[in-house]
Amino acid sequence: MQVYRITLSKWSGELIASGNPARWNSKGKYVIYTAASRALACLENVVHRSGEGLSSNYKVLTVEIPSKIKMAEIDPANLPDGWQHWTNYYKCQAFGDQWCNQNQTAVLKVPSAIISEESNYLINPTHDDFLKIKIVDRTDFLFDHRLLL
Repeated sequence: MQVYRITLSKWSGELIASGNPARWNSKGKYVIYTAASRALACLENVVHRSGEGLSSNYKVLTVEIPSKIKMAEIDPANLPDGWQHWTNYYKCQAFGDQWCNQNQTAVLKVPSAIISEESNYLINPTHDDFLKIKIVDRTDFLFDHRLLL
């Protein structure tokens, strides 16, 4: 399976997790966020960066997750009402942190808060299977200025 990550060019050489808090992880939990499509990866960047700093210094990474790697999944039906709202990050972080702590799979499929019928894929760099997940392509990425109006 191929997933996509849009990142600053200077961080595009490898899959890196910052440990910063986000929707599905609290501070200090190292998780790499990827998306099911380039379009969703673009939208996730636009939303989370609020249009700030979306320069020409980005790359889209195509990441190959071998089919033999086991994956956990969060069913949107099991999420609390309003999980998509930024004030409820802590509710989603509990799910992601539990997945990180259990360390049973290298990948967690989660619904996108932007388009809940679409999926993001979280990668756990501390799982043994992480070494099997590879960047197979890196290309320049430009955010269309109309997205930032």
